[in-house]
Amino acid sequence: MNKEHFWMLIEKAREHVPDTRDGSNIADCASALLARRSVQEITAAQQTLWDLMADSYQNRLWAAAYVVNGGCSDDGFDYFRGWLIAQGRTTFERVLAAPDTLAELSHVRTAAAEGTDLGCEDMLSIVWNAHQKATGQELPADAFTIRYPDLDPSRDFNIDDREEMARRLPALTALYSY
Repeated sequence: MNKEHFWMLIEKAREHVPDTRDGSNIADCASALLARRSVQEITAAQQTLWDLMADSYQNRLWAAAYVVNGGCSDDGFDYFRGWLIAQGRTTFERVLAAPDTLAELSHVRTAAAEGTDLGCEDMLSIVWNAHQKATGQELPADAFTIRYPDLDPSRDFNIDDREEMARRLPALTALYSY
């Protein structure tokens, strides 16, 4: 399953979920839809998912997740990116290009007003769950590789420096009164 087909799967899942604010519902639906595919497609989807996770492994996005969630550990960043994948391709690509655009998303604005974190750990296991459902077996350990790039040192900055964060992420820091 290539990225195009993976994104179509996510969009189809989003169409079936009445409240797309909850990434877990999208993940559950995506996993159920994926389980109907061939074992080969299911297995290939795992590599595609982790390629998207690698694509989104960026300092600027991590800083945005830090603002949105009031801090962001390694695992927290994974779950945040799982939530971002659940938002669909258009949002994912737009936010990767300009993380401050998160402040324009209604889900983010609602989360800011309610004081809730944005994350979706369940998105990271959609393929595992689909494979288990389709075959009764665990996904083979060698079905994928995780190839995170090194974080770009030129994009590294102190996320605890409020002035720097306000300069780099003005809309988010204003929304979250960072």
